Amino acid sequence: MSLFLTFVAKEFKHILRDRCTMLVLFGIPFLQILMFGFALTTEVNQVKLAVLVPRYSAESRRMVRQFDALKTFDVVAEVKNAREIDALFRNNTIQAALVFEPLFAEHLKTGTARMQILVDGSEPNTARTIAHYAQSVVENRGNALLKVETRMLYNPQAKSSYNFVPGVMGLVLILICAMMTSVSVVRERETGSMELLLVSPVRPLTIIVCKLLPYFVLSLLIVAIILTLSVFVLGVPIAGSLPLLLFASLLYILTALTLGFLISTFANSQMVALLVSGMLLMMPVILLSGMIFPIEGMPAVFQWISTVVPARWYIAAVRKIMIEGLPLALVWKELTILLTMTVVLIAISLAKFKIHNE
Repeated sequence: MSLFLTFVAKEFKHILRDRCTMLVLFGIPFLQILMFGFALTTEVNQVKLAVLVPRYSAESRRMVRQFDALKTFDVVAEVKNAREIDALFRNNTIQAALVFEPLFAEHLKTGTARMQILVDGSEPNTARTIAHYAQSVVENRGNALLKVETRMLYNPQAKSSYNFVPGVMGLVLILICAMMTSVSVVRERETGSMELLLVSPVRPLTIIVCKLLPYFVLSLLIVAIILTLSVFVLGVPIAGSLPLLLFASLLYILTALTLGFLISTFANSQMVALLVSGMLLMMPVILLSGMIFPIEGMPAVFQWISTVVPARWYIAAVRKIMIEGLPLALVWKELTILLTMTVVLIAISLAKFKIHNE
């Protein structure tokens, strides 16, 4: 019995001394319960709303105040024509718009009044929720005679594939690039071949580029396969510039590769590299990138954390280019953030790599 207890105590000590094991046992469940508990929500709050009222009346003003008084909606603009609404949607200033007909008050008395709810359909799940909330406001406020038409812009049929494709691209690329790169570099270090390469005449930067280049080329091939399947099988059109979409993907691949290389400078084994690049990257990408759940509905702290998730900016850029057909002038913010992340990750990775191998 004493021998049995000795072995049990030895295993406990071994586990408690292993930081990686402790992280897996306690750190990951802790992060999962927090992220799933706060980020896993389909609610939307503070939906940015524009209003087009050709002729204001007591009834139309009351309707606008009803929307603005709710926590769900925030009236941010009152426009005069449809062109202004289109510009606000293209600039991502608004997520929805209310359009009243010119004789709204007169027609409301006769039961023939009409109004239109326009929603950005590039994120179908969020768009359906916004449309449902807006229709509920109209129906629950004594407007039974009002006829409401709902339109999903950029995605008239509200196909989930329009949201699925950008999200999958963001998830697959970062997992493949980061995971394969980190594991590959750590494997070279474990087998001792990395030390042999470092004492060779080849410069360390050249070694790094040679390690990353094959995964870069393979990742571009994956992008081509996903886009081909999306267009010809799923029926998701590329509404914007294909070269711009490929450039955004190229930039994101570089970000993911450098992130994987950075992970390899911290990981001391292939298992650790696999856990960090796989499990720890997958949760933020799925929950905090806007891939499935709206970022606007999350607590402020998780919205802030989401800003350092590269997939958030890439998925947003792909939606703008591929689904909404926006030009470079309206995607520069996302691309600039990805470029900045890439430069910062390269600088940190090279510094850590140099220290690790001195």
